[in-house]
Amino acid sequence: MPQVRLEGGSIDGLALHYVREGRGPAIVLLHGLGGFGESWRKTIDVLARSADVLAVDLPGYGLSAKPRARYDLDFFARVLHGFLDVLGLGQVSLVGHSLGGAVAVTYALTHTARVDRLALVSAVVPGFDYRPSWLYRLATLRGLAEAAALCARRPLYRAALARCFHAPMVREIDALVDWGYAARTCWEAKVAYLATLRDVRADFAGRAAAYRRVAGSLGLPVLLVHGRQDPVVGATHCANVAKGFPRASVRWVDGCGHFPQIEHAEIVNRWLEDFLVARPAPR
Repeated sequence: MPQVRLEGGSIDGLALHYVREGRGPAIVLLHGLGGFGESWRKTIDVLARSADVLAVDLPGYGLSAKPRARYDLDFFARVLHGFLDVLGLGQVSLVGHSLGGAVAVTYALTHTARVDRLALVSAVVPGFDYRPSWLYRLATLRGLAEAAALCARRPLYRAALARCFHAPMVREIDALVDWGYAARTCWEAKVAYLATLRDVRADFAGRAAAYRRVAGSLGLPVLLVHGRQDPVVGATHCANVAKGFPRASVRWVDGCGHFPQIEHAEIVNRWLEDFLVARPAPR
């Protein structure tokens, strides 16, 4: 994976790793909590046939730097902005999975002119009635969460990921756990993970009204792709998000959990390709 160092302000010198393939309009793929750029491989291979596809390891994740920082949505949006600037990318389309969807929305709301289209895959978006699970809330408790993180090993990661799929896919789950395992499970990575859980909570709790108000004025075309059996971000949340964006459309996936781009890669990638590069966005 190539690496780039960001420039300016609080993100100066921050190293990010990313995957880049193809030629054409620029599409940036943003992974979810605990994810990494290469986890988009099935999507990269399809979109790269007609687009310049970049899948970045967000700070704190994958092979990217894991600084001690406040990991809120503003931080991720600043990093994304720096990433686009350093690579000389002008207008891009953003595809965000899970928490990566919240990052994509935050960036689109604050840098609208830089975003062409927005695709949200099993996304969680501030301002639209999302209640995290008890496990999520437990992970925000200081001390207890750190102790649990020290004990986490491959079997626990596999079990947690399996719960996210409608029908567990052993090879895919193993790949999600094993890729870059040492870098992704070092103590710095665990600290970044817990910081993200805690810091984005303020965005969802304290800035919900602002997010919803600004989303209602966003003129960009938005595609939502969501599994009907998603146990992490429920279908009701997706339906509410769709109502909040004036140019949103939804594609529902039956028999699908939290990873539509993996569980039903062929149809989901076709929808993404159609929406992002194959024809004009719906008006």
